[in-house]
Amino acid sequence: MQYTKAFFIKLAMTIVMLWIVLGLFFGVSFGNILLIGAILTIVAFLGDVFVLPKVGNITAAAGDFLLAFFGVWALGAILFGQSLAVFSAAFLSALFIGAGELFYHRYFKDHVMEKGQEPQKNRVYNYRTGAAQTEFSHDFDEHQDKKENSEVTNKETEGPAK
Repeated sequence: MQYTKAFFIKLAMTIVMLWIVLGLFFGVSFGNILLIGAILTIVAFLGDVFVLPKVGNITAAAGDFLLAFFGVWALGAILFGQSLAVFSAAFLSALFIGAGELFYHRYFKDHVMEKGQEPQKNRVYNYRTGAAQTEFSHDFDEHQDKKENSEVTNKETEGPAK
């Protein structure tokens, strides 16, 4: 249920941002805005579920910016034709969507992601790569053990220093 709610929040945010830029500034039909918004939302939501926990908010928002830019540019070239400045529309749409994604990712981390999915810093053991630290001990070094035992015995037999 959490993922469904988060998906529809992202869909609504994307469609509103696209409607502001494409609909108000460039006169694109609402049907084209819905189509582009749905495609971008599906791809970006999959990225939020699988990529956001690994890379963090800023990097994921930058990825969403690039996805929105190239998505609107490619789909706009197909749907809008040459009558529209597709590059400008794609860039402005990507700016608005990227800014909205910064806030959406914060919501997604706080309300949807489980606490174990958050990236952890300064860990001794990296569970993702399997890199472990090794402990070394001299417990099995007989020579070292005998030397230490003889030093302790000598100090005990000598008594207090005069």
